[in-house]
Amino acid sequence: MLRLRGTLRPDRVFNEPKPPGGTPKCPAWLSAEAKSAWKQLAPDLVASGLLTRLDRNALSRYCTLWARWRDAEAFIEKHGTVYTLKDSAGGARCVMQFPQVAIAHRLSLALTKLEAEFGMTPSGRSRIHVELPQGPSKLDKYMSPRVGA
Repeated sequence: MLRLRGTLRPDRVFNEPKPPGGTPKCPAWLSAEAKSAWKQLAPDLVASGLLTRLDRNALSRYCTLWARWRDAEAFIEKHGTVYTLKDSAGGARCVMQFPQVAIAHRLSLALTKLEAEFGMTPSGRSRIHVELPQGPSKLDKYMSPRVGA
């Protein structure tokens, strides 16, 4: 993780774990909206070298929070951010904030943290350095034994 963030100190690295590669399978229990987010994000994160099978739970959490954030934002788009609290006579007593505003805010903060972990923000990407697997070089192809030769 330190190497990905660009804060690696080689003198402090001891047998860093290497998670298995590959694309994690989208969990069946995710909501339709969360599955949509998964299908949009997972291929790009794998191609960027930022997602392995071990990261399945973290991406599941991100997609679930994202779907809930979208629900809260849809409510705010439809109803606004505040409502009028009325007294028993029907007169306006005060203006109150809908709970969805606070929910959207808290979810936004949690999403921002996870986005930085996955390198989905400009500043998050600036701290991550990934060595992408490269195919064999021309020399490797030339030097490898030929089948049937």
